[in-house]
Amino acid sequence: MRALKSFLRYTGQMAKVFTLHTPYPPAGDQPVAIKNLTKGLTEGMRDQTLLGVTGSGKTFTMANVIANYDKPTLVLAHNKTLAAQLAQEYREFFPTNAVHYFVSYYDYYQPEAYIAHSDTYIEKEAMVNAEIDRLRHAATQALLTRRDVIIVASVSAIYGLGSPAEYEKVHIKVSVGEESDRASLIRKLIGIYFERTNADLEPGQLRAVGNALEFMPVNERALYRVVFAGAEVSHIDQLDPISRALLASPNTLFVFPAKHFVTSEAERERALVDIKEELDSQLAKFKREEKPLEAERLKRRTLHDIALIRELGYTNGIENYSRHFDGRQPGEPPHTLLSYFPHKQDGSPDFLTVIDESHVTIPQIGGMFAGDRSRKDVLVEHGFRLPSARDNRPLTFAEFETRVGPCVYTSATPGQYERDHSEQVVEQIIRPTGLLDPELVVRGVVEHGEYKGQVSDFIDEAEAVIKNGGRVLATTLTKQMAEDLAAFLRERKLKAEYLHSDIKTIDRIDILTKFRRGIFDILVGVNLLREGLDLPEVELVGILDADKEGFLRSETSLIQTIGRAARNVLGRVILYADIMTGSLDRAIGETNRRRERQLAYNTEHGITPVTIKKEIRDIAQSMRSEHQKTVDGLLALDTLAYKDDPKAFIDAKRQEMAEAVERLDFETAALIRDEIYKLEGTTPKKPVRKRKLLR
Repeated sequence: MRALKSFLRYTGQMAKVFTLHTPYPPAGDQPVAIKNLTKGLTEGMRDQTLLGVTGSGKTFTMANVIANYDKPTLVLAHNKTLAAQLAQEYREFFPTNAVHYFVSYYDYYQPEAYIAHSDTYIEKEAMVNAEIDRLRHAATQALLTRRDVIIVASVSAIYGLGSPAEYEKVHIKVSVGEESDRASLIRKLIGIYFERTNADLEPGQLRAVGNALEFMPVNERALYRVVFAGAEVSHIDQLDPISRALLASPNTLFVFPAKHFVTSEAERERALVDIKEELDSQLAKFKREEKPLEAERLKRRTLHDIALIRELGYTNGIENYSRHFDGRQPGEPPHTLLSYFPHKQDGSPDFLTVIDESHVTIPQIGGMFAGDRSRKDVLVEHGFRLPSARDNRPLTFAEFETRVGPCVYTSATPGQYERDHSEQVVEQIIRPTGLLDPELVVRGVVEHGEYKGQVSDFIDEAEAVIKNGGRVLATTLTKQMAEDLAAFLRERKLKAEYLHSDIKTIDRIDILTKFRRGIFDILVGVNLLREGLDLPEVELVGILDADKEGFLRSETSLIQTIGRAARNVLGRVILYADIMTGSLDRAIGETNRRRERQLAYNTEHGITPVTIKKEIRDIAQSMRSEHQKTVDGLLALDTLAYKDDPKAFIDAKRQEMAEAVERLDFETAALIRDEIYKLEGTTPKKPVRKRKLLR
């Protein structure tokens, strides 16, 4: 109800409905699946499963279901790359509605930890991606101001976030003609965690310029200029942050806090009293247990944190005191993204949850709490944190279940949880394109006496596919094997790259986009290549060591990997195996069953299979900053001049950078600096990871 009231207050309209853009009508099994899932939701079914094979259009089916159900929707994915792809697809289906992307904003994250056996304390270290932080704010603000919202999120959705009530309560409204002056607006913005600067503006910063105030909200790429005439707001301008071109002149502007964790001064003082009381209690406990080192360590750190919070409003690791600032009881779960979705008057969730690739996402959600709790217990036991730090945590799976309403699980291989809990399982086996499950070939010593080895055979097969313009995937068992294979392929003059979890979010998406565009031909990975990657250009998938039973070569994993070749009419999968394992046998049997069913449908309806045609979009573009886009634009303009005389060009650029610094134009200097880095193939130095040894 809170979100609806906010929406009505800001717009004066009734809640919007979802408007689905359908470039093609549902086909194959889609119409029946849409009908049955929608019926299940209207009849009050709590859990349903869409068992849809790869390439059958599960996302399109769910877009239709979302439009029919007409309520805010949370789409959960198990990794950032898949979440970005889904966000782009839902934006195409709902171009006039609010589709947002919500994932962890860390490019690098080393959690605080203590290794007791070596007496090693590891400080928390994090590198925050400002652009992803902006997208997170855009997501929460959309939930608080409108109803036609789809949030595509990773497991970050179950981690602690500030109270939505406090976040919404302290927003600022600025209107043309209202009585106000520059000083009072500055105080208001600082009160919601904006920072004052005299340099170029970043999100969450403000600066005074003459009779105007300029600031940049954290939820959008725009600079706002509020001009005052005496004690009145004269006009409001929305400007491009780079060119300063006028984008709009709104009469009213709503500004939300620059941070999700918002606490009033009175609440902060109450929280500090509670923290001190907990400290005294824990110190007494350590004294009874005769742990003077732990007591002294905890006392020194906590009193230091209290002093910083009282004076500056912040300290490193402040999230460990979140229970006190929120006023929660011990053990009570934190606020999360789920708290921002609308709820009914009785407090029950009033939104739809779609769990994509549920066979992976469900176990991931269930496993977050235990790992976090184990680490926190060690910190508390040895005096690095108060016991309340345990309550800065992700939700348990049971808590997650109570905080979501109707759920639809989508997967080609549903897990046991989905099968046990779903009130109906809807199959979507027939692909509208008529595409069959790929042809499977098993190769190994048993079948080929003169077998020359899986890598050599794979290279021969890949070269034939690439010669005809196709793309190739290869899956290995480890990250190191993926890197080594990609390097070996490049030595053989094949254009290959690797992809695994150590690669940054935006870089992963860039790699996939370049792969689809044919900038390179072979992509090598581990299990990131399995679920949900939509790569219709792929004609061949090579599964190395397919007979090594385990998580990456289980029946489910094999079926998912095989599915990567199911979007191309020439799709083929080679399984390299010396023995036939149970997982291999079952995966091959299920794939052939689906292939035969699709073939029968095609014959009955006179369908000729056609490779999926999908526009290649750079889904990382929306996550790049304006700074990055400007650097890329400069590179495109200057490439020819650089190639003519690289040294002279770089020297000239360095001179331009120095001149920009002399006139205090730091933004231009930074653009030139990053252009030089890219031209020279270098990058700025990153912070060194630090560890403190106590001995």
